Amino acid sequence: MTTLADIRSRIRTDLHDLDSGAYRWSDGDLDRHIARALDDVSRAIPCEKSATLATTPGSREVSTGSLTGLVEVEAVEYPAGEFPPSYVAFASWQGMLTVHSQTVPNGMDVRVYYTARHTLDGTGTTLAGYLEDLVATGAGAYAALEWSVLAIDRLNTGGPAVAAEYGSWARARLTAFEQLLKHHARSRSLRPRRLFVPA
Repeated sequence: MTTLADIRSRIRTDLHDLDSGAYRWSDGDLDRHIARALDDVSRAIPCEKSATLATTPGSREVSTGSLTGLVEVEAVEYPAGEFPPSYVAFASWQGMLTVHSQTVPNGMDVRVYYTARHTLDGTGTTLAGYLEDLVATGAGAYAALEWSVLAIDRLNTGGPAVAAEYGSWARARLTAFEQLLKHHARSRSLRPRRLFVPA
């Protein structure tokens, strides 16, 4: 499974920053750029998850606080586990989910289908392979933009055009990153949904 160190290594390869004795970017700097790109990817292409939550007898409200990285609730099944699934209308506001079923929940579980932010750490990631490359592309672009700004007032052994070349390369990578985000992103337009009879 791909880890944060693997993504960092891909970025160093793209940036030709392979001399461990004289890295241009510290691990902390690259991790900051990775976190920014990961956040961009999570907003455009969030991780799809589901969870079973307990209801409180006599209450229509269920806390979504345990749903780590929650972006948006997509669907609610109540009671959970029936076939065919019994989807109900719902409202989600400030960490609470209100179940709009015909009967008040009696303690039975609800199944929540939701999107969440992706994770990437030292043990693994929720990113699919193509999204790993997308995060590396974006983080590399952010790192190169940072370096182009830093290199403006420095004495560069590569000549006076170093900052401009870094900036140009970074803008090209950032444009590619943004285009790929748009290409792979979930549609923000009206999505067709199946209508259902309330449970």
